[in-house]
Amino acid sequence: MQAWMCHNPTGVDALQWQDVPTPEPQAGQVRLVVKASSLNFPDILIVQNKYQFKPALPFVPGSEFAGVVDAVGAGVSRVKPGDRVAAMGGTGGFGTHAIVPADKLVPLPEGMSFEHGAAFLMTYGTTHHALMDRAALQPGETVLVLGAAGGVGTAAVQIAKAAGARVIAAASTDAKCQLCREIGADATINYSTENIRDALKALTNGKGPDVVYDPVGGDLAEPVFRSIAWRGRYLVVGFAGGAIPALPLNLTLLKGAAIVGVFWGDFVRREPEAFARDMQQLAQWYAEGKVRPVIDQTMALSDLPAAYARMGARQVVGKLVLVQP
Repeated sequence: MQAWMCHNPTGVDALQWQDVPTPEPQAGQVRLVVKASSLNFPDILIVQNKYQFKPALPFVPGSEFAGVVDAVGAGVSRVKPGDRVAAMGGTGGFGTHAIVPADKLVPLPEGMSFEHGAAFLMTYGTTHHALMDRAALQPGETVLVLGAAGGVGTAAVQIAKAAGARVIAAASTDAKCQLCREIGADATINYSTENIRDALKALTNGKGPDVVYDPVGGDLAEPVFRSIAWRGRYLVVGFAGGAIPALPLNLTLLKGAAIVGVFWGDFVRREPEAFARDMQQLAQWYAEGKVRPVIDQTMALSDLPAAYARMGARQVVGKLVLVQP
């Protein structure tokens, strides 16, 4: 097999495309032929040794991928060779084959392509958990999505609409705002050219958003939290903007609002039955056409450094997917 190997997590430039022995699955494991992998922000952090999960060296990055079961280890009965699955392996996706624990696989819904499968599990799983579980989103509430044109952002727009919410999508360019309207946003804010507090006040008649979905962090966090509605819920999803904000805690008192952490990986590990229910709901919404991954573009797996560069320059709209030749 071939894979992008990280021997020293000093950045993307240290990754090496290498021929390595094809591993055999051990008890409880499955070997996949990887058909498609998506690039996520944690995939940048992990090769810089900046992510909370630090795999043993050397490792193959790539946390989200889809493919065909090639072989199974002892004790595996959930899947069999030939099954089409999506994987949340944490690592391993940027290779031609991957070893994954069987309990980290989800069958691809009927009619879902490998490209969509590679762009669905983590992004939509994280967002469903955030909005429906952590925020307890109700029909008719208003959701503000920051970084709304990104992978989790586009998922948040779609899931919030499927749940019956009003969606305000905030993004950094007019083109990204236009995309958000095309996938269902009721209103948009270009926070590069508009004052976000003034825009939110106008769009909500002074009430503010009931739920804020924030995968960005950075300088927008405090002005947005100051704009949140009474009993609002501020979802801390990630820090793609780079800086981890510090919020004055007196604002939570004044707004009767909650700051809610979203750690999907541990949710899946700690609450597998709830995770399975989430996946069933998402599969139904996918079949109904209510949620559909937005694919920025597909690139060959061998072009991984260029894909990293595109994401690092914040040019990706939706998800960037890497495919095998």
